Amino acid sequence: MVFGFGKSKHQEINAQELDAMLRDGSALVVDVREPDEFAAGHIPGAVNLPLSRFSPDELPDPQGRQLVLNCLGGKRSGMALDKCGIAKANVDTHLAGGFNAWQAARLPVER
Repeated sequence: MVFGFGKSKHQEINAQELDAMLRDGSALVVDVREPDEFAAGHIPGAVNLPLSRFSPDELPDPQGRQLVLNCLGGKRSGMALDKCGIAKANVDTHLAGGFNAWQAARLPVER
């Protein structure tokens, strides 16, 4: 075990799992990076809700889909999920490795 890294208390899915969920319409991605980062490239169809002003009350209605949070590497989406937990929001999943993992998997990027 690597020091400082235990089992995440949040659900994590990998880039391929998220890609499959997006293809079958079962996920909605909420990107918690700042607007300039989001504009530079993001997962197609993602909604931008920056962590700097993140509020679980402002999460979009997923309309039956699972909300999946992402950031660049996974740290900020975890912090946003912590806020969701405190607010009892029904969101507990994020992209393991964040947008970096999405790009490493050579999945489509929207700009």
